[in-house]
Amino acid sequence: MKLGFIGAGNMATAILKGVIGKGFLKPEEIAIFDVSPAQCEKLSEQFPIHVAQSQEELIESCDHILLAVKPIYLKRVLEKAQPLASGKDFISIAAGWTFAMLTEILNAESGARVLRTMPNTPAMVGAGFTALCEQTTLTDESFAWSLELFQTLGEVAVLPETLFDAVVALTGSSPAYVFIFIEAMADAAVKLGMPRALAYRAAAQAVMGSAKMVLDTDEHPAKLKDMVCSPAGTTIEAVASLERDGFRSAVIDAMTACAEKSRAMSRNDKTKA
Repeated sequence: MKLGFIGAGNMATAILKGVIGKGFLKPEEIAIFDVSPAQCEKLSEQFPIHVAQSQEELIESCDHILLAVKPIYLKRVLEKAQPLASGKDFISIAAGWTFAMLTEILNAESGARVLRTMPNTPAMVGAGFTALCEQTTLTDESFAWSLELFQTLGEVAVLPETLFDAVVALTGSSPAYVFIFIEAMADAAVKLGMPRALAYRAAAQAVMGSAKMVLDTDEHPAKLKDMVCSPAGTTIEAVASLERDGFRSAVIDAMTACAEKSRAMSRNDKTKA
């Protein structure tokens, strides 16, 4: 089989939807393993993929192994994979796990090849952003294959690892910030008398439409903001209130804190933990 997933959580589900839905791979070319049989059963009911009975079976039967487990469990998975790793491509989506940390276990002596990536949860609806690390031991052919795989989930960028903490803050974690923003806008609309279900849909549509304007017009966000702010109008009053309350600095501070946490996770040597 071409692709195996170790881990059957949300990101594995999102990636499966992309690669199968876009026709990049057929279900029979994919296998999955998770320590939770219920998770595997859930995914196999949704997609007619092979469920491996062990991590060893999955690695032996697949060319490319996508590591879709939580960062705190990855060390154990890598150590167990190492004896079977020769000739295999391992693709990590774990935050905080640097290329050096991955290759300390899956090193040249193991015969494995490694790629670090960072997708985000909007991949679940085909609107994701994935960063692929320039530093890799994949062959050019395997790297091109991996790039095409993640393009089924949305936008892709190949970046140096020095930018990955910024990627975590900007795209990996930012969906949570946006969800809070949508929830807050909907709460305000409810306070103003709008039914809650409508408030959520209207707020989400406003955010989606605004993002599409940035992408489709290629205009600076400040210019698009100015287009909405009529002199002495309602929008400039709202913008002034946001500025007084530190909206812009709160976002910057939050992303800086997120990046610092990502750096701290990388400094914590998980390979010796």
